[in-house]
Amino acid sequence: MKTMAARHVVLLIAVTGLMLLSAVSYAKEEARVFSLKDIRGGKYDLSGMKQNRMLILYFFDVDSAPSQEGLLNLDQLAKKYVDAGLTVWAVTRSPRDRVADFVKKTGIAFPVLLDDSDVSGRYNARVVLPVVYVIGPGLEILDHFEGGGKAAEMMLLRVAERELQQKNTAVAKAISEEIIKRNPGNTGAKAVKGYAALKENNLREAERVFKALATAGGDGEITGKEGLAAVYARKQESEKALRLIEEVEQKAPERAFPHVIKGDILYARNKKKEAEEEYRQAVRKKSAAPYHDAVRYNQLGRIYANSGDYLKARELYDRAVSIDPYYIEGTTNKGLTYAKEGRWDKALETYRKALALDGKDTFAAALAKKAAEMLSLQKDAERRKRIDKLVSDLAERFRNRKKAVAGSGDGWTSPPMVISFVDFREAGGLAERDGFSTVLMTQLADYLNASGRVRVVERVVMDRLLDELNLGSSDLADPDTALRLGRILAARLIGTGSIFYLPQTTLLNLRLIDTETSAIPQVITRRIDTGASLEKELFRINREILRTVISKYPLRGYIVRDAGSGRFIVNLGSGQGVVPGTKFNVLEEQEPVKYKGRMLRSAPRPVALLEVVDVEPDLCFVRVISSERPVRADDKVQEKIEEAAL
Repeated sequence: MKTMAARHVVLLIAVTGLMLLSAVSYAKEEARVFSLKDIRGGKYDLSGMKQNRMLILYFFDVDSAPSQEGLLNLDQLAKKYVDAGLTVWAVTRSPRDRVADFVKKTGIAFPVLLDDSDVSGRYNARVVLPVVYVIGPGLEILDHFEGGGKAAEMMLLRVAERELQQKNTAVAKAISEEIIKRNPGNTGAKAVKGYAALKENNLREAERVFKALATAGGDGEITGKEGLAAVYARKQESEKALRLIEEVEQKAPERAFPHVIKGDILYARNKKKEAEEEYRQAVRKKSAAPYHDAVRYNQLGRIYANSGDYLKARELYDRAVSIDPYYIEGTTNKGLTYAKEGRWDKALETYRKALALDGKDTFAAALAKKAAEMLSLQKDAERRKRIDKLVSDLAERFRNRKKAVAGSGDGWTSPPMVISFVDFREAGGLAERDGFSTVLMTQLADYLNASGRVRVVERVVMDRLLDELNLGSSDLADPDTALRLGRILAARLIGTGSIFYLPQTTLLNLRLIDTETSAIPQVITRRIDTGASLEKELFRINREILRTVISKYPLRGYIVRDAGSGRFIVNLGSGQGVVPGTKFNVLEEQEPVKYKGRMLRSAPRPVALLEVVDVEPDLCFVRVISSERPVRADDKVQEKIEEAAL
């Protein structure tokens, strides 16, 4: 069997302005598992680290300063930037007493493992030290370095690049700044710093970093101009970006990222064929920074997915993820191709892979939830039958312009507040992640349903109905069509709008339309930057919708009867969103005033204040807080809106 040294050639080169890979590229090789103990007897088992995002194995000699250099650099970073979360295992064949002295002297924060079973030999780390392996999810070996000095700097740069790939921008920036302190001429570290700022949407800082690189000459000129083009594209100064791209293409024709930037600009201008050609050019090029490499395959994959060639799209998404194991965008995009084919088992399997990488990813979580629901529906014949019958009835009512069957019918009592979301019109550039509309509607439905105040029409019913009626996003852009859909679904409000994609940001416009009056009680506009917490943004939107529902559609009902013990029954329950603590005014109609032949009517006057003390599905019990007259059966009640509730 060939040794690891024979299989992997280490690139012993200095970091250049073009940011050539400073370590070997592995063909999906898994690290060899082992179990070692530290000097205190603590056990460290590599097999238990499969779900870890990144682990650095650092083989060194405690009596060799050059061997220790990179490890101590990492230790300083970990102590200085506590939130960095760097996971490092130091492995040594040095004697126990020398290791104990080293740990005591340096106060190293990382575990130092005693190699008493020749793990070093299995990792070819016995002759030249240090030897460093960067290990990713599933124990995949991502990078391999040998030697100290310049190799230690290269190792730090690679770790910074890997952190940038994981969107840990603060950590990537911190490491890059440490590298620049030691070597002000390190172009790669400056580029990482610039792109970290760009991902954080700190355009001023990114522009400053890239301008300095572009004007410094040498290798940094290309890197700087490429970065500036990305900044100007983000600022929507596309002509400036295109001029810089042209300069980069002339001086460095094998660079891939300029074609991605140009493709994104052209796509946003609706020049989709020209954009596709730029993405094709990008995948043919030979040179790309590690944190840009996967994007070119992803964007071309999105083109194929949009045209319905899901097999080719998946091949490109797989390529993107094989290059960058942290590229969760490619994984969820792949899952969506299965979803569009109705292969919900494969979609769910793919989304779960994304969640294994990042359990907090809002896209993956929302898409996995929908896939699980659809998979459950496929296996539930009775439920499918009920939904088929419901969809058939709804489609007939839509075609015949019939409304849904009326609810309570008394004209005063509030029915359950039902909202239906229809597909949002999508325009602008080619977003890196597919499925934003699905995630938006799924997540908002979860939040609103959980509130108890609002019930959202099941998405599966809406999807099946749209398929039955052969309605696409362009049809739903017609307000009349959207209103007709809402009315047959017995929805009081329709949620619709548009999603406009810009480089690294999304503009959302959401409108709520009243299906009875055609009025628009609320318009929500949001700019959601890449890197921002989508979950937090959607929760804020949920709160705004609830505020509108509470303030503009207060609950109304009647006193049913006296329940004794100072309590009364109201014909509203949890089905309408009543919760303990809800307050109601008892309303009394006022006598009209006759003036110059006209009868002038005034608004009902509150004569008592009630508070809900217990809630059942169809009714609630209230107690009287204050009253001007006795509360009676058949009195009208209306929710009292308090500022705290808004």
